Amino acid sequence: MEKKNKLLLIDGSSVAFRAFFALYNQIDRFKNANGLHTNAVYGFNLMLSHLLERIQPTHVLVAFDAGKTTFRTEMYADYKGGRAKTPDEFREQFPFIREQLDHLGIRHYELAQYEADDIIGTLDKMAETSSVPFEVTIVSGDKDLIQLTDDNTVVEISKKGVAEFEEFTPAYLKEKMGLTPEQFIDLKALMGDKSDNIPGVTKIGEKTGIKLLLEYGSLDGIYEHIDEMKASKMKENLINDKEQAYLSKTLATIDTNAPIEISLDDITYTGPHLENLAKFYEEMGFKQLRQALDLSGEEAAPVAIDYTEVEQVTPDMLTEDSFFHFEIFGDNYHTEPIIGFAWGTKGQLYASTDTGLLQTPIFKEFLEKTPLKIYDFKRAKVLLSHLGITLQKPAFDSRLAKYLLSTVEDNEISTIASLYSQIALPLDEVVYGKGAKKAIPEKVVLLEHLARKVAVLLDTEGHMVEQLQAHDQLDLLYDMEQPLAAVLAKMEIAGIKVERQTLQGMQVENEVVLERLTQEIYELAGEEFNINSPKQLGVILFEKLELPLEYTKKTKTGYSTAVDVLERLAPISPIVSKILEYRQIAKIQSTYVIGLQDWILEDGKIHTRYVQDLTQTGRLSSVDPNLQNIPVRLEQGRLIRKAFVPDEENSVLLSSDYSQIELRVLAHISGDEHLIDAFKHGADIHTSTAMRVFNIENQKM
Repeated sequence: MEKKNKLLLIDGSSVAFRAFFALYNQIDRFKNANGLHTNAVYGFNLMLSHLLERIQPTHVLVAFDAGKTTFRTEMYADYKGGRAKTPDEFREQFPFIREQLDHLGIRHYELAQYEADDIIGTLDKMAETSSVPFEVTIVSGDKDLIQLTDDNTVVEISKKGVAEFEEFTPAYLKEKMGLTPEQFIDLKALMGDKSDNIPGVTKIGEKTGIKLLLEYGSLDGIYEHIDEMKASKMKENLINDKEQAYLSKTLATIDTNAPIEISLDDITYTGPHLENLAKFYEEMGFKQLRQALDLSGEEAAPVAIDYTEVEQVTPDMLTEDSFFHFEIFGDNYHTEPIIGFAWGTKGQLYASTDTGLLQTPIFKEFLEKTPLKIYDFKRAKVLLSHLGITLQKPAFDSRLAKYLLSTVEDNEISTIASLYSQIALPLDEVVYGKGAKKAIPEKVVLLEHLARKVAVLLDTEGHMVEQLQAHDQLDLLYDMEQPLAAVLAKMEIAGIKVERQTLQGMQVENEVVLERLTQEIYELAGEEFNINSPKQLGVILFEKLELPLEYTKKTKTGYSTAVDVLERLAPISPIVSKILEYRQIAKIQSTYVIGLQDWILEDGKIHTRYVQDLTQTGRLSSVDPNLQNIPVRLEQGRLIRKAFVPDEENSVLLSSDYSQIELRVLAHISGDEHLIDAFKHGADIHTSTAMRVFNIENQKM
């Protein structure tokens, strides 16, 4: 079978814009030595790295808009009018984004009088008609390009940050909106597009537009049947704005025959120009990216780290200015043992694999009485609790410090090293291996790696403290994040008691319900089949039972039976209602009723991990298992909570929440007298605000 080429087409203008604002809250950190802002350049690089690694393209092009004047502005002068001025901090980075692409070996292109979308659309059609088969991936920050999706083209729209995308295929578009790619253009014609200042039809939004297209098929179909519509303001607007609707369709339609002067052969991707790219990274101040390049070359071995392997602890080895690190092999420190640890000062490093040393009176007393400089205090507190050692509080937590300084990268010690230190630190996967080959190395390799980690932590503390002070974040670390880490560790250690027998009882009951639903579904289908197979289910619903095909989309793998499709079918088909019920209970059964049992430890409790350093907003998450998404809307979901019980008899579990905490904080910070007065008098904030906006008095409410 002939191997397909993979074509990656990127809307450079919109992706750069997304990258700029993804890292906008850290813009002051992203400056090079010359004062150039680099957050868009860096974010664009991260996005490209994710895409190149995941897609492995053979051909790549980044298309840019050539300017404000295009053939569309000649048709409609106000096209894209009213857009806010491009921030200077963003505009200054555009030449360097293009330079970065040159060094990465990626072709970029722009065409006078045309937009990036038109360049992409034209190359997409070239690939479609090529004698050599292509798989095409289009990436953008705007949804306009969704109209290009087909059996060979996936359109990915960036959702969050620089690495999360929503993939649009014809099937997914049908499931999500009920439309075909062609109808997506007609939807733009009807509802317009505020971001591009496309007018559309007056007072027709997305919901009404989709309804019209599902009923009449297309913009042409709507106007062919306009006389049959009942008299309404919508009909009047459609008639009055007909010319505007068709103009909007023209403006929204991507030109797939633009006069571009490049071909698919011109955008073959062979990889970066490493020497030039390394110099560019140095100019931009991208230490981590520069170091990553060295990893792929023949780099000299890191300078050896001097350390002492400890067999017996003496008081002189333990000082308040020492840094500590405790290593585990896996991720879950509630079940993983310490495989080694290291500590010390810049003058002397120590390491050992003997956890018995930690339990000696000298070491134990020091650990329990001394605020520690450490990496990941929460993890260390939990790990040492398994040895009967109770840490009190951290003096400095490098992991949390890194999190406060930047949420762009992860918070591993190797990342801290690449950002803030000159000490070379191999990645953990280099030392341990990865996948099936991952294993604990021989002792000398392990201890040297741990000692090197502590050397990095010692080397970076001062710089990180300076950065935190410069960003006015030091109090946030010392007074908020570090004390919170201690509280979360106590919560994790305490865990929550879960009655396994309650879950086992639910498991049996759910099995009975699932069996009953299975038989009812078989009876309604007239035959037995695999309910969990979307392909078999699609055949039953849309071929045997002949349910309306307009509710679904047939792809190479069969008919779509996604939740959205089934929910639309449920009112007209009893079997679909049964299938939805079956799926809900089966999901609860596997994920929670059975799934939670796997996390109950010997003490009869679940010890989840609260992730403190993940989100940009500071919101906590819960993993292994996630206890924040126990379902409550379904009765079976609510019953799961009955398995969570107090640890002691004659006790209850109390659930509480703040009332409008964000608005209360806003009232305090802003000093707004109306907000403060509303809270003091127990008024409903939303009602109070609406009354003031519309000048309504209390008596009239």
